[in-house]
Parts: sequence; structure tokens; C-alpha cells
Amino acid sequence: MSFTIAIDGPAASGKGTIARQLAAHFGFAHLDTGLLYRAVGRQMLLGVPPLEAAQGLDVTGLDAQALRGPDVAQAASKVAALPEVRAALVDVQRAFARRSGGAVLDGRDIGTVICPEAEAKLFVIAGAEVRAERRWRELVASGHEVTQDEVLADVLARDARDMNRADAPLKPAEDAVTLDTSKMAIADAVAEAIAIVERAGASG
Repeated sequence: MSFTIAIDGPAASGKGTIARQLAAHFGFAHLDTGLLYRAVGRQMLLGVPPLEAAQGLDVTGLDAQALRGPDVAQAASKVAALPEVRAALVDVQRAFARRSGGAVLDGRDIGTVICPEAEAKLFVIAGAEVRAERRWRELVASGHEVTQDEVLADVLARDARDMNRADAPLKPAEDAVTLDTSKMAIADAVAEAIAIVERAGASG
């Protein structure tokens, strides 16, 4: 049996944390689709043409920690705006989504483009300042030297690029349930997400 949970939302909204914990709770496989674009962006920074990087991507060997830097994040946002790159990665994501045993995918166009037939759809949001503080804490903890103002500027730039791109812009699917994590503890956000997915028919 396949059951797909599609989770979309802007950077640092909490969608990745929620996706991982939903996958653990329901026993589903998880794919952070942002890592696909980060991996392509990293290759672009190394001089590889974006389309070539996307077509040759090995999704089994993605090192999340190596792809977390701010320069890679910006590069990922830029390659994600290229229709040919998005097209090259669609089939990989759709195949993962319909695997037997269930799947959770998080990204920016999962419920609208990749998996419009997903059984459960969430759109996870949070205020820009809240998201910037979260991302700043992550970056500082991993050894990056950045200011909160720099991270906020980066978050706002990514939001603008993601929401205004011509191909698969960031927006909630019409049947997605919006979850605002701005004032929620992680445990409370995850509990609410589990309830939403259970109402959609999944059993944990």
C-alpha cells in the first residue's frame, strides 16, 4: 500500500523536522527534496552546469550536513528556479512518493506539482523573523559566522525567489492544511501534524 504525505513551506518553517518525525511515527520513508536542489546547487558552485548536475544526481548519497551552508542554500534557490532542472528531478520525486509502505516528501511544490494526488497535504509556515532566528541558530551551531540580519535578508530573498518564480512557485495546494509553527513548540507542531495526517486516513 502507498500513502503519500506532501509537506510544503518556506525555508526554516519547520517542515523538515515535522516531515522526519511524521515519517518516524508512521513508519514511512522520507525525502527532503530540498537536498536534491542543494546537491545540484553545490555542483553548480563547483562549475558543473545545473542541468548536467540534475541529470546525474545520485539520490542515495546525499550528505545533508555538507549541503547546509548559506552559499549552497542560495545556489539551490537559483537552480530551483530553472524549469529544466525541476523537470529533471520530477520523476525521481514521484517514484519515491509512490513507493510501497508510505512516503513523506517535504519541499516547495510537493502538493501542487510533484504529488497533487497525495493523500495528506500540509503547508507549514512561520513568520520571517521567527524563521530567520531558527536558521541563524542552526548555522551558528554548525560553525558558520553569520548575523541574524544577514540570515533574515537571505530568508526574505529566498521567499521572494521561491514564491515569484514562473515554474512551480511556492504556494499551498488548494486542499492543503496550513500549519503555522510561529508560536508552537516542536512537540506541539508534530502532534498537530500527526492529527492532520490521521484525519486524512493514515494510521500510526
